[in-house]
Amino acid sequence: MPELPEVETVCRGLAPVMEGAVIARADINRADLRWPFPDNMASRLRGQRVLGLRRRSKYILADLASGETLLIHLGMSGRMLISGDTLGQFVHEHPAAEKHDHVVFHMEGGARITFNDPRRFGAMDLFATADAGTHPLLAKLGPEPLGNRFDEAYLVGALARRNTPIKSALLDQRLIAGLGNIYVCEALHRAGISPRRRAGNIGARRAASLVPVIRDVLRDAIEAGGSSLRDFRRADGELGYFQHRFDVYDREGQPCRREGCSGTVARVVQSGRSSFYCGSCQR
Repeated sequence: MPELPEVETVCRGLAPVMEGAVIARADINRADLRWPFPDNMASRLRGQRVLGLRRRSKYILADLASGETLLIHLGMSGRMLISGDTLGQFVHEHPAAEKHDHVVFHMEGGARITFNDPRRFGAMDLFATADAGTHPLLAKLGPEPLGNRFDEAYLVGALARRNTPIKSALLDQRLIAGLGNIYVCEALHRAGISPRRRAGNIGARRAASLVPVIRDVLRDAIEAGGSSLRDFRRADGELGYFQHRFDVYDREGQPCRREGCSGTVARVVQSGRSSFYCGSCQR
């Protein structure tokens, strides 16, 4: 599933084509994805100017002149692909329609944005922008790891007295919004912390050190266009490249890449998810 860097990459790719532009029409080619589409979605989007795009956790939010916000979740295999951009940033001609092109946004000026989702675990919703704070998918999210609310004091306090493994704690979206399995594994390796260590047993100094590490991992991944492991593509259809820089994720049995470490990457299953780490340098 796309994580924060992948969603941020797609959001940034969509911005030049969508922000300030008008949705001439939206073709809704089925009744639902993971959940039913909102009532009258096509007519509510038709003729609306996109005031701005933003990301919250793993969701893309498009604020519309109507006072509503379009929420987009990519799910497991969703892609937002741009074609026909007259500004020249996406020079791809409009492709022939594909089986899993479930929603197509036709922008004034000729650009087209196609939401393709073979597994149909993605989702879209429309709601009053003013109600974003109470939306069921957004209301209980923790602070953004790249935002000002996520600082050393916050994380130290949030981890204190938690009896869950640190890996599970960092994946809790109520604690930190947007972190996923890949980047938590990478951040814990950079910080030298075992994913099996109990969150409440990590000292304040080590917990605080995780904040800049998490930010650095996310920024590095965004700069590389995210990670393409299976289905992820950027908005221009290209792959992300951060997977070539993984230190531990999906590298079971391979040598640890930390300088001076002779350990080997191991894998354990925690809460149904694979955790990759080096038992020699992560304590």
